[in-house]
Amino acid sequence: MKTTKDPVNQELIEHEEKFGPEKIGVMNSKVWSEDPKRFVFTLSRYKFVSKLLAGREEVLEIGCGDGFCSHLVQSTVKNLTISDYDPLFIEKYIETNPRSLVRAIVHDILAGPFLKKYHAIYALDVLEHIHKKDEEHFLNNTIDSLDENGVLILGMPSLESQIYASKASKEGHVNCKNGEEFKLLMESYFHNVFLFSMNDEVVHTGFEKMAHYIFTISSGKKLA
Repeated sequence: MKTTKDPVNQELIEHEEKFGPEKIGVMNSKVWSEDPKRFVFTLSRYKFVSKLLAGREEVLEIGCGDGFCSHLVQSTVKNLTISDYDPLFIEKYIETNPRSLVRAIVHDILAGPFLKKYHAIYALDVLEHIHKKDEEHFLNNTIDSLDENGVLILGMPSLESQIYASKASKEGHVNCKNGEEFKLLMESYFHNVFLFSMNDEVVHTGFEKMAHYIFTISSGKKLA
């Protein structure tokens, strides 16, 4: 085994030799390579979710992508399930994270709700990819997967931010909203809806029209 000059760092070498280096994930690996500051922003969004949902028993992520950032949430909740409609992402997550305590499954939320009811659900950077015609279906299936007293956290780039978005992002972002629209939409499904703004890695309650990213935190779902 290699040794370090400072003995306090030896445990780092032991950990690497025992478990190998961590792998970022196919999606975030590209982000880190091309725009590392964006990777920091993404991690900050997951940290926000992890703090809000700390201690929750059964938590679900919809649209997890490569799943790398989910470890932030897993570190604060009891049980985390991550899901994506693309089998490749889930296969790669399971393959590269053999020690993970996270349950990773393939599920298309537009095809139907989950059979299990979760205490909290979150979906970051998902709703803006759902066409307007499918929005109600997406939200109904998501909310049907939520426990009666559950919390739903959704996050998306703001409509105002899209003038700065890349060509590829604009093609995929078919349903961005401003803060007022986002809050009103969620109030049609929940009794309690809270709107937060985000610029870079800072989440705040400032003027949402100047925010690059927006969150809604919803609870007390309305019964149909």
